[in-house]
Amino acid sequence: MQINPCMKHKLIRDSVRDFAETELAPIAADIDRNAVFPLDVIKKMGKLNYFGLQVPKEFGGVAMDSVSASIVIEEISRVCAAVGLCIAVHNGVAIYPFLQFANAEQKKRYLPKLAGGEFIGAFSLTEANAGSDSASVETTAIRKKDGYVLNGTKIFVTNGGVCDLALIFALTGFEPGRPQSSVFIVESNYAGFLRGELEDLCGMRANPVSSLFLEDCCVPEKNLLGKVGDGMKIGLSTLDTGRIGIAAQALGIAQGAFEAAVKYAKERQQFKKPIASLQTIQNYIADMATEITAARLLLYRACSLKDEKVPFGCEASMAKLYCSSVASKVTSLAVQIHGGYGYSKEYDVERYFRDAKVTEIYEGTSEIQRLVIARSILSQLIL
Repeated sequence: MQINPCMKHKLIRDSVRDFAETELAPIAADIDRNAVFPLDVIKKMGKLNYFGLQVPKEFGGVAMDSVSASIVIEEISRVCAAVGLCIAVHNGVAIYPFLQFANAEQKKRYLPKLAGGEFIGAFSLTEANAGSDSASVETTAIRKKDGYVLNGTKIFVTNGGVCDLALIFALTGFEPGRPQSSVFIVESNYAGFLRGELEDLCGMRANPVSSLFLEDCCVPEKNLLGKVGDGMKIGLSTLDTGRIGIAAQALGIAQGAFEAAVKYAKERQQFKKPIASLQTIQNYIADMATEITAARLLLYRACSLKDEKVPFGCEASMAKLYCSSVASKVTSLAVQIHGGYGYSKEYDVERYFRDAKVTEIYEGTSEIQRLVIARSILSQLIL
């Protein structure tokens, strides 16, 4: 018997929400305050297949459609955005390149470990001089007899402090007019793979973001992902999927802040009545609900196009741009509704407010998303 897609999505949402409320809600404030990665909960998530959302069943995953996978990320992020970030990055920019570009041996060797949470993955493109300008990677990969020797530094690596495997973008040569980059599968136990101090960040504090240092790191030839020179192709394709994941994370943050604000507005008394009875507060709530609904529809549209195997890069950028903007707007209004309490760490909206901002920065800033969208539209027009 086939399950109606809407019913399937509801069952997934209910299941993940129950897990998040039970396992993450009681610790979310503490792990944020102390910048602690909750390994015990992460292990439980591995057993529930949260690390193999779209990995084929033959490799130990659950082969979810993209809407279902986004719902999982949204519901985790609704309670704890830092853990939602771990899941979004692992399933998106760490696993997706394996699904699209790895050979049969690489898939067999790594996907079961990634899908089961035995390996946590990271995506390492950003450097001090290569952020939005992804073509300016300076990490080098020098060809040797039996592989490559990597040297360079990657910064702001999500999951960097705990990753067992990182996809490293490195220069392998030069083509006319531009450098040639390639992608390497680098395990954390390789000699020359070093981690920096964990970043002391404004938000997402429970995710172990760090720098990665590659100092004469020897990588076997079999760990080249795709072909030599495929770096830009792999990076751009992967970021499209990654943007869907961050859009889902931003949506979850907005949803969590919205629910907290509605609850508070019903309980908080001013002028001898709940502040929810005041027209200004009602206007805020109406705007928040409308923005969240519009964001969710944009996200699900991008997911649907991805599953139909048609180009979805423009729509992914639209979803990421809008969902991250909504997260910032909604969390700001949630703090405003809470008044002075909203600025206190005793209330979750303060954490949501801090977590929301970075969704407008990573996986491509909002400015880059606008550039991607505009170029996509203009390339289809006859001028």
